[in-house]
Formats: sequence, structure tokens, C-alpha cells
Amino acid sequence: MDFPLAFFFCFLAIPVFGDNTSSKPRSCSDVRQFYSGKGFSLSGVPQTEISGEHLRVCAQGYTCCTSEMEDSLASLSKREFEGLVKEAGRSLQSSLNGQYKNFDGYFLELLNGSERSLQESFLTIYRALYSQNAHVFQDLYDELRRYHRGASVNLEEALNDFWARLLERLFKAYNPQYAIGDEYLECVAKQTETLRPFGDVPRDLKLKATRALIAARSFVQGLTVAGEVVRKVSQVPLSPECVRAIMKLMYCPHCRMMSSIKPCTNYCRNVMKGCLANQADLDTEWQNLVDALLQVTSRFTGDSSVDMVLYSIPLRISEAMLAMQENIEVFNSKVFQACGTPRLAETRSEEQRRQANAGAESNTPLPPSVKLEKLVSDVTSKLREMQQYWVQLPNALCNDRVTAGMANEDKCWNGMGRARYLPEVMGDGLASQINNPEVEIDITKPDMTIRQQIMQLKIMTNRLKNAFNGNDVDFQDATDDVSGSGSGMCSDEVCARSPRVIVPNTDRPKLYAYPAKNKKVLSTGSQIHPCFALLLLSLATLSLWR
Repeated sequence: MDFPLAFFFCFLAIPVFGDNTSSKPRSCSDVRQFYSGKGFSLSGVPQTEISGEHLRVCAQGYTCCTSEMEDSLASLSKREFEGLVKEAGRSLQSSLNGQYKNFDGYFLELLNGSERSLQESFLTIYRALYSQNAHVFQDLYDELRRYHRGASVNLEEALNDFWARLLERLFKAYNPQYAIGDEYLECVAKQTETLRPFGDVPRDLKLKATRALIAARSFVQGLTVAGEVVRKVSQVPLSPECVRAIMKLMYCPHCRMMSSIKPCTNYCRNVMKGCLANQADLDTEWQNLVDALLQVTSRFTGDSSVDMVLYSIPLRISEAMLAMQENIEVFNSKVFQACGTPRLAETRSEEQRRQANAGAESNTPLPPSVKLEKLVSDVTSKLREMQQYWVQLPNALCNDRVTAGMANEDKCWNGMGRARYLPEVMGDGLASQINNPEVEIDITKPDMTIRQQIMQLKIMTNRLKNAFNGNDVDFQDATDDVSGSGSGMCSDEVCARSPRVIVPNTDRPKLYAYPAKNKKVLSTGSQIHPCFALLLLSLATLSLWR
């Protein structure tokens, strides 16, 4: 080909392949307005677009962003994203804390109401006999409250101690004609197991009360532990790789002068699934904990519900006292056989005789369980709503306010420009992110803070299962710093139930509509056009020919 012909073809080709470098650079006014609106100084911000070889996160085409702007926007995206995760966590904590306060307050209300009922009825029925021994009953309720608050109280021992102290005082009250010392009372106590002065009441009450109180304490403790797990996990900082991914998702469109374009929904989901991969690994144990909490709530209903059991305590104690009074002659004869007949007291006052004969049928009313049923219904609904919280969080953060929505799949920001996002959406959890195209993650290095919280969930779930079966547990080491009151925070928007996105994870190669993000895309202004190379070659050939 001679030189004129080569030049002619190249001249025709330049408008087709070129960068239109002769056109006027676009204004950066929209970017400057956006950047200033975020609180940054406009010093150094370009008035018109510049070549973007300096960019390290956004694509290196013509841009309105400098390196300093890119750094500032990366820091901003980190703060904003961590703030969103914390706010979602605070909302969930608020829901858990609200349920904790409702149940904790109700259980304490039951204990206080039961004690008031006992005081009022026993003052009428037993009069001075109760007044002189009121501290025995008060001590029992104090121990029950301490147990519910998480103190190291052995519930069975507390109940056994109460019956032993009551037996001592009643035996003396029902036998005022005798002078009974401490040594004789020790002998009487040893006969309790075989003689059973209170009938079946102590054994029956111990079985029902321990089951009810164990379930109540474990339930409120489970809500507290769940809230603490949410608080700690929501404060886990973003990795540098996630900072880059969030920056690219949210602010690179502005650097490319595409401020009005929102990210593609699936693009956002991949970024969120990558950045929240460790959090998603809580899912299994979190669901196990919720299942265990729901299982324990079944102990709050029926004939052995916690409200029925606690409000029946005065009636059952009165039944036991009356049973002993009615059978005191038989009991005395067997005790005297085993321990000997105690010596007679000097005198027997009229008041002592009246105390010994005091007693009447107790008709302590039982409270309606409507309030507890309402509490159980509410907590059941809320627990089920939050059961898939950790795997639903990426979708919740990629809502319609953030993304373009599925209806605009062809007109959204896909990380490189305005076009459809083609890669598949990753699965949930760290192991599923091995092929995540948006976030570089080392799946062999899980976050240790989150792994510790997974272990706390396992411990609490195991204790709830034990509590459901009536086995007492010690909650003192449930977490390293669990507070008794919990901490609050769940808007219905964040914790609301939404469909779980399940996408099969395959290892097949993926095809992308744009270059891999690690490869630098040089601005077209710096590229050597093929036609110029052809022109130079033609000139060189012509010179040699001449």
C-alpha cells in the first residue's frame, strides 16, 4: 500500500476509534456540588474532567475525582456503612431489650404479687403465728427473686431450707406445752423424710416451682445474651477490601459523572454478602437460639405455667401447714418414739393455745393468665421475624432507597458503567465468597470476634435446652460482660421478615461484561492509536524507498 492510500484509510478511521479528544471536557459542577454537600472542601476539586490514571479504586477513565477525593470518599463510605450496620443492630437490640423488659418485669411482678397475697391471707388465717414467723416466708421470696436475677442460688436447696425452718417453728407452735431446744429440733428434722409432716406439698411444689423459675430465668437471660451478641457483632469494623468495594459501589459513579445512577441490586448484594460474610456465619447458631427460646415459652402456658405456679405458692404453703396441724397427734407420737418425749414447759399461755389452733381454709385467688398469653404471643412473633436476621441483612441494606431495583437492571451502575450486572449472586457465609467478584476475602481467616459470639450462642442454646427439661443451670459465665438490663434498639423496617435469597453456588468459570477490577484501564487519552502507528510505519517505508 502506498503512503497516500494508507493515510486516507487512517484519516477515515480516526473518528471511529478515537476518544474525541478535540471535544470540550465536561464540567464537574455536579460532582463539586455533591462533594461539598458531604462536608468536604472544594480545594483541589477539578472544574472539568481530568485523566484518571491516578485512581486506585474507580476505573481509570476520564474523571472528576482526584486521589485525595477518592481517599476522602472511601473513608466516608466506611463510616456510613458501619453506621448502617450498627443502626440495624441497634434496632434488633431494641426489639430484644423490649421483650426482655416485658418478661423480666412480669416475672418479678408475679413474685411480688404472690408474696403480697401470702402476707394478706396469712395475717387473716394464722394471725400471730404468721406475724412472729413472717421473716421465714420473706426469706423464701427474697431467695426466689435473687435466683431470678441470676444470683448463685440453688433453687432446690432454698426450698428445702424453707420447709425445714417452717417445720421447726410449726412444731414448736403446735406443741407449746413442751420446752423444745435446738438439739431436739435437729432430731425432728431427721424424721421429716419418712414422716412427711407436710404431705406431698413440698415435693410437688418443688417440682413445679423449679421448672417454672428455671424456664423464666433462662428465657430472660437468653434474650439478654442475644442482645449482647448483636451489639458486639454490629461493631466489627470493615476490612480494607470491603472499604474499597463499598467505595466503588456507592461513590465511583460520582467520579464518573453518573451521579443520578443507582447501583444494580445484585451488584449491591454481592458487595454486602462479601462484607457481611462473617456475620452470616452466625445464622445457624442464631436460629438454634431462637428455636430454643421459642421452645422455653411453652413452659409459660398450661396448668404448670409460671404465673399459675407462683401465685399458687401461698395456697400450697397453707395446705401444708394445715396438713401438719390436722395430723399433729400422729406426727408427735412418731417423733416422740424416735427422739423421746420432750420435757414440759412451765406454763402455757392462752395466746399459745390460740396460735396452735389457728388455721382456716385458704381461698387465695389465682390471677388470670391473659397478660402472659399476650406476652408469649408477641415474643413468639418477634423472635420468628428475627430468626434469619444475619442472612437477610445484605438484602435489607440493598433496599430500593440504595439500589436501582430489579426493574432497572439495564440502567444501573454495575461497577464499571451503566449496564446490566451479569455475575451471579453469591451464597451466604464466608465459605461461599471464594468466587465473589466484588470483594477479595481470605476464607481461611474468619473474624475471631464473631467466632467468639458464635460460641456464646451455642452455650446459651445448650442452657436453654437444659432449662426446658427442668435442669438448673448457672448463667454467670454465659457471656464475658452480660449486663442484667440489656441494651436497647429494632425498627420494624430493619428487622422485618423478608424472603431469603438462595442462589446455588457453583465453581464453573464466570464471564464478565467488563475487565476484572484489578486490571488497570488506561484512559483513552494516553493510548497510542493503531492508525498513528500505521502512519509512522508508512513514513518510514517511504523514506527508505526514496
